[in-house]
Amino acid sequence: MTFSIRFKRTAARVIAAACALACTMSLAACGADETGKIRIGIKFDQPGLGFKKSGTYVGFDVDVAKYIAKKLGYSEDEIVWKEAPSKQREAMLQNGDVDMILASYSITDERKKAVSFAGPYFVAGQDLLVRKDDQSINGPEDLNGKRLCSVTGSTSAATVKEKFASEVQLMEQPGYAECATALFSGIVDAVTTDDIILAGLASASRGKLRVVGKPFTQEYYGVGIKKGDTKLAVKINNAIVDMIQDGSWENAVSDNTKGTDYTPDVRYNPPTPNEGEDA
Repeated sequence: MTFSIRFKRTAARVIAAACALACTMSLAACGADETGKIRIGIKFDQPGLGFKKSGTYVGFDVDVAKYIAKKLGYSEDEIVWKEAPSKQREAMLQNGDVDMILASYSITDERKKAVSFAGPYFVAGQDLLVRKDDQSINGPEDLNGKRLCSVTGSTSAATVKEKFASEVQLMEQPGYAECATALFSGIVDAVTTDDIILAGLASASRGKLRVVGKPFTQEYYGVGIKKGDTKLAVKINNAIVDMIQDGSWENAVSDNTKGTDYTPDVRYNPPTPNEGEDA
């Protein structure tokens, strides 16, 4: 056997061993730790909804996901949590990276061209977050001459400017935590996005911030699933119905907005989950 052949074979064995080691060191990358488990996409940076905290995951979306997973036959330690940034959600479902997504994922006709939804499991509404002692802002029409913060890429602040307060001054931040910090420090007068996200920020503020409580849009949060999977949609919808009927849904809302006066808009909540059951 020539030196060249022996070298190539040795190199191949070394590469194979390295790959095996890489799989051992990072099971997620090789998929070994996902066998027999359910993969659920959530947000990691939304207090009150989906938030990664010291290696654990908390929030209303997380609680709903755990309940659905249990009804589907999975224990909590059989859930693989994956971060689902807004721009990547459709691709994650289409590529089979996750089995479902609960990440303040609004059901829209445009998104339904690429994926399917179950639910809705919550109906949010765009609202305002202000300082606890500020009584001058009681709705979007009070924002003329005020400074309003929203997250870069969001249409929330533009909606306020176009429909309610043409003289509002808009400010963008990379995340809602940064908007909340700007509100704390007086750089802005209000923050706008979905009310349950604002309630999570208010809960984390220890009583220093409050949600105005006058939602002016409706956002139907759905469970994103692979397009056309009607059987899974029916199972998820049944689980959501059970969660609402046994009181777990209400408890999850309360637990994740603790310390605030927030209550979901009773005109739409709890919702009727019937999405995705028709092919």
